[in-house]
Amino acid sequence: MTARQGFIGQRVERREDARFLTGKGQYTDDITLPGQTYGVFLRSPHAHATIKSLNTAAAAAAPGVLGIYTGEHFKDIGGLPCGWLINSIDGTPMVEPKHPVLAHGKVRYVGDRVALVVAETKAQAQAARDLIEVDYDVLPPVVDIADVNTGSAVHAEAPDNQCYQWSIGDGPGVEAALQAAHHVTTLTFRNNRLVPNAIEPRAANASYDRNSEEYTLYVANQNPHVERLLMCAFVLGIPEHKMRVIAPDVGGGFGSKIFLYGEETALVWASKQIGRPIKWTAERSEAFLSDAHGRDHLTTADLAMDKDGTFLALRVNTTANLGAYLSTFSSAVPTILYATLLAGQYTTPKICATVKAVFTNTAPVDAYRGAGRPEATYVVERMVETAAKEMGIAPDEIRRRNFIRSFPYATPVGLTYDTGDYDATLERAKELADVAGFPARKAASEAKGLKRGLGYSAYIEACGIAPSSVAGALGARAGLFEAGEVRVHPTGKVTVFTGSHSHGQGHETTFAQVVADKLGIPLEDVSIEHGDTGKVLFGMGTYGSRSLAVGGTAIIKAVDKIVAKGRKIAAHLMEADDQDVVFEDGQFKVAGTDKAVPFAQVSLTAYVPHNFPHDKLEPGLNENAFYDPSNFTYPAGTYICEVEIDPATGKTRIDRMTACDDFGNVINPMIVEGQVHGGLVQGIGQALLEHGIYDTGSGQLLTGSYMDYCMPRADDVPTFTVETAKGTPCTHNPLGVKGCGEAGAIGSPPAVINAICDALGVKDVPMPATPYTVWQAAQAAR
Repeated sequence: MTARQGFIGQRVERREDARFLTGKGQYTDDITLPGQTYGVFLRSPHAHATIKSLNTAAAAAAPGVLGIYTGEHFKDIGGLPCGWLINSIDGTPMVEPKHPVLAHGKVRYVGDRVALVVAETKAQAQAARDLIEVDYDVLPPVVDIADVNTGSAVHAEAPDNQCYQWSIGDGPGVEAALQAAHHVTTLTFRNNRLVPNAIEPRAANASYDRNSEEYTLYVANQNPHVERLLMCAFVLGIPEHKMRVIAPDVGGGFGSKIFLYGEETALVWASKQIGRPIKWTAERSEAFLSDAHGRDHLTTADLAMDKDGTFLALRVNTTANLGAYLSTFSSAVPTILYATLLAGQYTTPKICATVKAVFTNTAPVDAYRGAGRPEATYVVERMVETAAKEMGIAPDEIRRRNFIRSFPYATPVGLTYDTGDYDATLERAKELADVAGFPARKAASEAKGLKRGLGYSAYIEACGIAPSSVAGALGARAGLFEAGEVRVHPTGKVTVFTGSHSHGQGHETTFAQVVADKLGIPLEDVSIEHGDTGKVLFGMGTYGSRSLAVGGTAIIKAVDKIVAKGRKIAAHLMEADDQDVVFEDGQFKVAGTDKAVPFAQVSLTAYVPHNFPHDKLEPGLNENAFYDPSNFTYPAGTYICEVEIDPATGKTRIDRMTACDDFGNVINPMIVEGQVHGGLVQGIGQALLEHGIYDTGSGQLLTGSYMDYCMPRADDVPTFTVETAKGTPCTHNPLGVKGCGEAGAIGSPPAVINAICDALGVKDVPMPATPYTVWQAAQAAR
């Protein structure tokens, strides 16, 4: 595509796909460095145990072994940090036990890191690992969040296994409204634990240069600058300028690759000890045990209404499982990222949420696609649908009666929505889903002895956590800005450096569309660089659907600086006042005249400054910018799911899934639709199939492979109907964009469960709604 303008809003094919589809992508495991060695980890087979002794003598003498490192080597090194401080209701800070790089004295979940073995080959490292002798004194584990006081305390600092008890909202006001309400809907439900499963497992390759005293870490990570900052400043004490972190192509992240893990930290430290590079790539069974898991909430909620179904108050009490340790952002997920979204799309005047976060002898729990927003939407949309049934009001009508219609709107739980049109997305979703034809389809299903149900979900999401000052006041220990650099070369070609990392979102295409559109140059004249702290000045990475709204805005701000400087250069060339020069269609023009110079001529003049305003400007055309948003973006939409169930077997078939989203201005509809498709599949996976289950007696992960943990496949999902038509543009970023990457995973689970409950005529079916679970509910409803 060589047009000089109009790239925004176009369905440009992803330029990344050529290398991915032809096997030419470069992932961390593809990196092989001179003198390469291999690391493997010995992991705990017990959920909770004291390490009585650890003998590595036989392993150290095994062929090819270069080093064996245990928690004793790291005992005086800082623990892995948590990036968000949460205070309890009484003002005391959360309990924050040390999260060791390698376990020291005690293991706290199956898969906990006990030792690192480094050898010439991976096979030699694995063989040596099997020779390590560990004597464990096994302790009773704490597994089920419904009863966290059984077993032994996970950490001595938290004898009751509580990390914090936090609250937001008007507790007394909610209690009064509940007492005076015409009707109160109450539900208790579990948001099931999920195990992330990116195509590419976690991997790292660390090296140390004795001459320069510099480290290089290749790692499958979503935010390399944050990885470097946390590892250098808070754990290993390495000067930040002596560490380069490179995240090459990354095959999916979904949140699980945001965090600083002990594996890459141990490899960096050990690379200096042996003076050679060390590569580690997780095996899939290892990833099941050690990657940070998602969700795992137990919630009771009460929704108060008047006689017309108008919402008066919402009370939410949630117990959130944090696992054995505080992961990088785990403390924020069930608080700031969850409870602040409990208003949903509705004008509920009183809301109060209380969250008790607990430690268990399970893998750490942290952000997973949506990170708190899916949990909040599930609470709100299950409550709304159930209230509609109990009140005898149609599910779409009860939503209409309570929608927010005046913006900006300050919710009772701390957010201010800038814009939206929830009626429009609801009505359009109904059209696309052919809700009017549902009764006929239901009758046809009943004639075959099948049950058919329809479920709604009207979600809202807060994307691009902001601003830093507010987040800091709420406990964030890092900034939440983004950085961008635009480097114009003498010939007018452009290289963009962004702190937003791409791991499947299509940044190399979308960001190029934005820059090419703004500069009026061909798309192929723009290249995008990301994922390398040695190239990119800084960046906070990719998570929370922030890339375009935050990272893209930083780039636009840098482009604006380029244009401003270009106007001055062009004015000098055309002997005009720069105030009279305008930039459009790739040309600098003197307003009201036919004088014009193309962008490429200005860029060449900047680097060959024979005719240049030296008294006003420096040569060159290279600018950078930082952007700290003033607010979240608030994408919203309505999802409608229609299911058909065989009550004899409990088999649920999703007949149709409709998603109508308001993402503000859309840069590339094809990429956005792809993001929604992926999110829908993950949401359906949670609703019907996926569940990370630990044995409550032993703490063993029972769903530790694809034989036991059911991932969605092509025949589990229908052909989606997705519309991301022009919505309400965000009012506080220049592109008018909102986040889109997590919406599908946020809106779909309650839509699916609502449809199943509608089909069966029951109040609740727990996730995942497996055939057995649905069959039980169908039998109980007979």
